[in-house]
Amino acid sequence: MDFNLSSEQQMVVNSVKELAENKIKPFAMELEEKGEFNMDAFKDMAKMGLFALPFDEKVNGAKDYLSYILSVEEISKVCGSTGIAYSVQVSLCAGGIDKFGSEEQKEKYLKPLASGEKIGAFCLTEPNAGTDASGVETVAEKRGDKYVLNGKKCFITNGPLADVYLVFAKTDKDAGTRGISAFIVDRESEGLSIGKIENKMGIRSAQVSEIIFEDCEVSAENLVLDEGKGFRIAMAVLDGGRIGVAAQGLGIAEGAFDEVIKYMKERKQFGKPISSFQGLQWIIADMDAKIEQARYLVYKAAMDKQEGKPYSVSAARAKLVATDAAMYVTTNAVQLMGGYGFMKDYPVERMMRDAKITQIYEGTNQVQKMIISGNAFR
Repeated sequence: MDFNLSSEQQMVVNSVKELAENKIKPFAMELEEKGEFNMDAFKDMAKMGLFALPFDEKVNGAKDYLSYILSVEEISKVCGSTGIAYSVQVSLCAGGIDKFGSEEQKEKYLKPLASGEKIGAFCLTEPNAGTDASGVETVAEKRGDKYVLNGKKCFITNGPLADVYLVFAKTDKDAGTRGISAFIVDRESEGLSIGKIENKMGIRSAQVSEIIFEDCEVSAENLVLDEGKGFRIAMAVLDGGRIGVAAQGLGIAEGAFDEVIKYMKERKQFGKPISSFQGLQWIIADMDAKIEQARYLVYKAAMDKQEGKPYSVSAARAKLVATDAAMYVTTNAVQLMGGYGFMKDYPVERMMRDAKITQIYEGTNQVQKMIISGNAFR
């Protein structure tokens, strides 16, 4: 196996690292405290073409999914909030339209999403439909050449910022998962409103909210594929989203690891740097090994997707291992830095809070274990 990046991919990594260090990291703590999103960084990412990376030349893309995942990783090293906003835009919203949308839908919606002109969100989760996505209660009733949507979505990343929403609703309330359909909904659609903006433990800069549909009219042209195909679309899109979250988890773990290594070299106790104590060195060794395990699984899943291979299981493995690694590494980073690690003067406490959600969204890690074990028994 070749684990070397191409020269083009290394250029992407270097450019994104520079952006992250200069345009995202200096503002991450302040914006996290305020709960505000770094829109300037998003605009800079658009100028660099980062939103188009996994898509084809028709939208000025590079058709390089690994470069996109590497970008999520680099950004998440300094800011998990920006990392997940980027992943949702590309993997879930634009990715869903790219994979399942008509040529007309791609022209109208994928192009501006890939250029960064518009921001996208993915609307599946509801108060009674989390892990059990079949519990969707939002309904879409066809009336002539339009559908009328009624219902409420929750925990929608990019919700207050988005211009385009990929929305899942029931067109047949009695057909279970076969009654769910997918729609592309414009922000300016009458009857669409932003509900409660969530006050979160972590990823506080990322904007997460309710999206409410009250007699919201959507053109029948915005139905993705056919009625009843929505559940299949959602599950397929989430597979890609899990690779994005895995890359976010990997990046958070790497960012915390870098911070604790720097601290331990400088911090002295009993007359010597704490990096010289064997008990602490062993913790660092475990952290390093978990990061490397995660890295290979994340890149493997990304390459499976890029090469057109089945990737549901590899995405689940990557998401499980990388996000568990993020929680392990960040928790131990706080521990190794002692009282300082607990203070907001250092970023590791923020990274620990950010890491927790990676084990939950895009399918909890218990769901990933169900996917992995189900595959093993098949």
